[in-house]
Amino acid sequence: MRQGPEIWIRGPVAVPQAPPPPTPPAGVTPRRYSWVGTHGGAGVTTLASVYGGHDCGRDWPGPGAPPSVLLVGRTHAAGLDAVLRALDAFRYGSAPPGLDLDAVVLVADAPGRLPRPLAQRVKAIEEVIDVYRVPWVPDWRLGETAGRPPRETEALAHLTGIGRR
Repeated sequence: MRQGPEIWIRGPVAVPQAPPPPTPPAGVTPRRYSWVGTHGGAGVTTLASVYGGHDCGRDWPGPGAPPSVLLVGRTHAAGLDAVLRALDAFRYGSAPPGLDLDAVVLVADAPGRLPRPLAQRVKAIEEVIDVYRVPWVPDWRLGETAGRPPRETEALAHLTGIGRR
């Protein structure tokens, strides 16, 4: 008598589950961030809603807010100029003392690719600091932030400690 494949002898095989997100070592808490908009409409409130952290609007973090700063700007010309001015505030020491600039988060101002002149400005920013790019998300425009963050922002999700939902 011929036997079938070994799977029928052992029974069904369970589908492997995704490993749980890594937990920080005992006594270590994930780093919290203050989202600081470099201009109005940068997307700070949406990013804080999706990725957690403190929404500072366009103000510097105050007492009790995390001193680790993520600067936020849109990818249009005025937004990129505002990001550069905020970077200069850190560079020349005019940002409040005790703040730690961790990165810049650039939020797409429209769907699709950036025009070449804007892409060159982004590249110049990337040469001086870590930059996380957030694509255009139509659901966010409608105020629907409860879903998964875009796949393209996995590095930002990891940085802010939310992982992939």
